[in-house]
Amino acid sequence: MRCFFLFLVAYSVVVSVLSAAEAKPAEPKVLFEDTFEGKLADGWSWLREDANTWRIRDGALEIRVEPGVAATVKNVLRRQAPDPSLGKVAVEVTVTFTTKPTNQYEQAGITWYHQDKPVFKLVHENIDGKTYIIPGRKPTETLAVDLRLVLDKEKYLAQYRPAGQGDFQTAAEGKLPRGQNDMVSIQCYNGPANAEHWIRFDNFRILQLEP
Repeated sequence: MRCFFLFLVAYSVVVSVLSAAEAKPAEPKVLFEDTFEGKLADGWSWLREDANTWRIRDGALEIRVEPGVAATVKNVLRRQAPDPSLGKVAVEVTVTFTTKPTNQYEQAGITWYHQDKPVFKLVHENIDGKTYIIPGRKPTETLAVDLRLVLDKEKYLAQYRPAGQGDFQTAAEGKLPRGQNDMVSIQCYNGPANAEHWIRFDNFRILQLEP
């Protein structure tokens, strides 16, 4: 009887462990990561680089927010976007305004390039004196936010959270054209011409969420 009881206990423990393992989602696979320690990682390229207005400092990439719009923005740092055949993936980066933004539409974040044209952005943006996540126009209260663009074939989720705090919230979702030669960038623009405002970019990652 005692042996049978011990068997039941052991069986229950095994079942509990297996159930917990099945319930726990698989850890995402890191396809690329840049922590900006001393230099840029391999694979980046600049579009309209101005070497005087970007720097790596204290484990982050800092870019001065200069005047410009989507088609003329300086210091666009781009790399090959994740292959659509990889399944569900995410692009993440932490964006920090080191100075409170003052210009209308002053912004920083992730931009998607399709057929070499900027077709989508997930940014932290100043509008009428307040900051928002665009798309979705979700108001923010912090100068530092984590941005997360989740891609599943042509579907996207634009997500955000205060840097390092809580779960990601979805600001918007929709469809995004994707191709083999797409690129993803981190960039900032619509800055003031007569003041130095710098954006910090930290912890850039591309993750495979599901095969």
